[in-house]
Amino acid sequence: MRNEFILAVNQVCAERQLSKEVVLEAVEAALVTAYKRNFGAAGNVSAKIDPETGEVKVYAHKTVVEEVKDPRVQITLAEARQIRPDAELGDVVLIETTPKDFGRIAAQTAKQVILQRIREAERDALYQAFAEQEGEIINGVIQSIDAHAIVVNLGKAEATLPKAEQIPGERYRLNQRIRAYVLEVEKTSRGPRIVLSRAHRNMLRRLLELEVPEIANGAVEIKAIAREAGSRSKVAVAALRPGVDPVGSCVGMRGTRIQGIVNELNGEKIDVVEWSPDPAVFIANALSPAQVAKVHLYEDAEGGKTALVIVPDKQLSLAIGKEGQNARLAAKLTGWRIDIKSTSEAAAEMFAPAQPKPEPKPVSAEDLLARAEAILASRPPAEEPEPVEEAVKIWLDDEELPAAGEEPVAAEAPTAEAAVLEDAENNEEAPEPAALDILRWDPNADDDEFEPRSKPKDKRAALEFDEATGKLVVKRQRKPSRQRSEWDS
Repeated sequence: MRNEFILAVNQVCAERQLSKEVVLEAVEAALVTAYKRNFGAAGNVSAKIDPETGEVKVYAHKTVVEEVKDPRVQITLAEARQIRPDAELGDVVLIETTPKDFGRIAAQTAKQVILQRIREAERDALYQAFAEQEGEIINGVIQSIDAHAIVVNLGKAEATLPKAEQIPGERYRLNQRIRAYVLEVEKTSRGPRIVLSRAHRNMLRRLLELEVPEIANGAVEIKAIAREAGSRSKVAVAALRPGVDPVGSCVGMRGTRIQGIVNELNGEKIDVVEWSPDPAVFIANALSPAQVAKVHLYEDAEGGKTALVIVPDKQLSLAIGKEGQNARLAAKLTGWRIDIKSTSEAAAEMFAPAQPKPEPKPVSAEDLLARAEAILASRPPAEEPEPVEEAVKIWLDDEELPAAGEEPVAAEAPTAEAAVLEDAENNEEAPEPAALDILRWDPNADDDEFEPRSKPKDKRAALEFDEATGKLVVKRQRKPSRQRSEWDS
């Protein structure tokens, strides 16, 4: 009958989902540790547990020799044959050395060791379970979200979805169920470290295998995948069986199969193209939906592969794609460097005469110096300043220069009335009163209301030299006031 020990082992195996053999091995190792600690055995010791009855026995491993020098690890041939009749010199014989009260001592000493070994066995089992799923798609629930990563609960363990492995522009929320690709499983002291990805290209491969039965049963093979997560992807497929349309199988009737994958990847566009062993045909297919007129292949000595693709003028922007995305994905898919040109540009380069580029000639220092002198000599001389008017020269000659140590006084510009009177004196003609009156302006009046007086007053002005200021000033001569008559009183 099974005792309580075996029942406890079975309960631990059921709760931790561990195999019975793993738990028994952990218990046996713990019993050996307890035996050595309490009884001081220096030799090789092992413990065995009967899986049916739960009986524990401890065995000491001794080597058969002719003369015993250390009885803890050696035994004579005669004693060994009493235990095992076919024993020979050099063999190892197991001798039972179970103490009488070993059950109580083992239970007290091995408790923590057994729990530790069970935890280690549980972590190892968990690591093995997820290591087998590496490279596959797994379902989980978002547990927490931060700026650097998302923690996904997988049931038995937790996984992280780093920022770099997330689809750009995709929004996540708590308790949301997601499917992700198991990118890496690493064994640590605290359990397996699981890294998920939704931006990896194999994520698209696994989704196609789940959605397309022809890929799962081997009728259609995925040759290459080029992906820019969240934006666009290209998949090259080939049929392994005759009569199977690889592209139609992946797209499905009215796009039902591919539409499910697009929805899972948050609206990412997917182009499915047919793979061909001919690189020119494969490159032309990879640039779809653009139409290709001609493909020229070039390979250099260093192993570089370049493809010159000629497309119609109207298809040039479509072949390049937005920000070069279509051409970039086609290059990743085919493994060729792709140069795209329109038919008009290719024709212009083809019929244009080839003109060899002149080789630059070395220039010496003497030639550079001669060129610099020629450039300086060819420059026109600097323009001379315009001559000053004669009236200004005469006026400057009449001005008194300041004495040494005195600061020069800025001369005031002559007023408009003074200029008119001066011209009148030079012409020996008196200025008309109207000419002087037009130059008068009232600062308090508006500019729009400024108009010359219709009836200018007869005022006379004369130029006089002011000795105090050393300048010509305009002085007005007023008429003498009329005498009051008797009628005015």
